[in-house]
Amino acid sequence: MELRWHDRAFGELLVLELYAIIELRERVFVVEQACVYLDADGADPVSRHLWAEAGEAGQAGQASPRGPIRAYLRIVPAGVKYEEVSLGRIVTAPDARGTGLGRSLVARGLAAVGEVPVRIGAQAYLERFYRDFGFHRASELYLEDGIPHVEMLRG
Repeated sequence: MELRWHDRAFGELLVLELYAIIELRERVFVVEQACVYLDADGADPVSRHLWAEAGEAGQAGQASPRGPIRAYLRIVPAGVKYEEVSLGRIVTAPDARGTGLGRSLVARGLAAVGEVPVRIGAQAYLERFYRDFGFHRASELYLEDGIPHVEMLRG
């Protein structure tokens, strides 16, 4: 499957791109994980949005997305969620899991922010996954929306 990668500020998102992002986030975080929470937390307008969509590269200026979003994360500036820059809403489409796409997504997110400290709120079962990227546990276990999480810090 060919993927097209995008990295945009909120104001640069097309309506259809924002819709596809929200659809994936809700499909996984609200429906699949059975968490009732407000996804519109105020951080999206100040964040950068990084995602991969299925489909071949098209002509310049052609509307996107032409294929479903396979993986997504947002880059939240320092001082919004945490003192440090944060990667959040990290998600891979259910049928794209186990393909290495999640690793590519996180690697691209970290490359996009550069060599600065990064803090995340990770689901506890993914702690080892994030350790592979240089993160270490920075909090005790806590529940968020009924799911065990830990804060992790890199840098």
